[in-house]
Amino acid sequence: MSIGQITKHRQLGLTDGQALEMYTYMLKARMFDERCFLLQRSGKIAFHVSGIGQETAQVAAAFALSRGEDYFLPYYRDYGFVLSVGMTLKELMLSVFAKAEDPNSGGRQMPGHFSHKKLNIVTGSSPVTTQVPHAVGFALAAKLKRKSFVAFATFGDGSSNQGDFHEGCNFAGVHKLPVIFMCENNQYAISIPLHKQVGGSIAERAHGYGFPGVKVDGRDPLEVYRVVKEARERALRGEGPTLIEAVMYRIPPHSTSDNDLLYRTPEEVEENRAKDGLPRFKQYLIDCGLWSETQDAELAAAIKRELVEATNYADDAPFPKPEDTLKHVYAEQREG
Repeated sequence: MSIGQITKHRQLGLTDGQALEMYTYMLKARMFDERCFLLQRSGKIAFHVSGIGQETAQVAAAFALSRGEDYFLPYYRDYGFVLSVGMTLKELMLSVFAKAEDPNSGGRQMPGHFSHKKLNIVTGSSPVTTQVPHAVGFALAAKLKRKSFVAFATFGDGSSNQGDFHEGCNFAGVHKLPVIFMCENNQYAISIPLHKQVGGSIAERAHGYGFPGVKVDGRDPLEVYRVVKEARERALRGEGPTLIEAVMYRIPPHSTSDNDLLYRTPEEVEENRAKDGLPRFKQYLIDCGLWSETQDAELAAAIKRELVEATNYADDAPFPKPEDTLKHVYAEQREG
């Protein structure tokens, strides 16, 4: 590895501390994910949808955005992203246990339906890709109110084929809105591989709507950081949207309800596991002289302690009250 490659994060404007913080969130998201699989298999939680293999792009994108200013519309695998912008393991555990304290929905929605008003995380819905036109709406508000923020939406490769995606891109392109669309292309729309669902390039679709499309290695966090940062700067200059296609691989099944061996081979999964961006970034930090295996073990132990505490807290927390089922569903008549 050359000197230039070793110091790439510094060339991009990231400090050594920020590079280490990025890795911390990646590992935290990975360990949360792994813990949720165990919880589901042991009957503690009902369902889990995983983001293993996608953390590098999620965390890098979060660090390229402005926390507290920009608005975030993530999709259901974005644990690395929401942790990076301020959510806690305890909050995520409350969600997977469907408890009343869950900040996303008060235990009303499945895990992965992120929402956090204080962190500018906009609530998501189960129908995929609805967050794209919603992000465009936030970007339109920024333009009309002359506010200096961008809207950032993520979605999967399967979602890029939905009408919401195309309508959102078209409107954003026409009005040159400050919005960033990032497709986390993990190669599968549940059980349908990319070559059976996309005839061309996802990134190149942007040109038809009048704005740039960029294809990037989603397993290289520093490249993702660079591309998202440039897209944000472009949006704030009034130059409109950017579509980013971050190419990666979904290592686990689609969800805990999915048998992925029905549509792909163990050999394919292992081949892509060997390209996992998380250990690659860890090795980069070691090569930079910023990290060591001893420090890594200490970090993993600290995260494990935090996970145990968060799990126990969420497990013991109360469920929503049955009488609150319809709360915030229908308009309530006001007295007087």
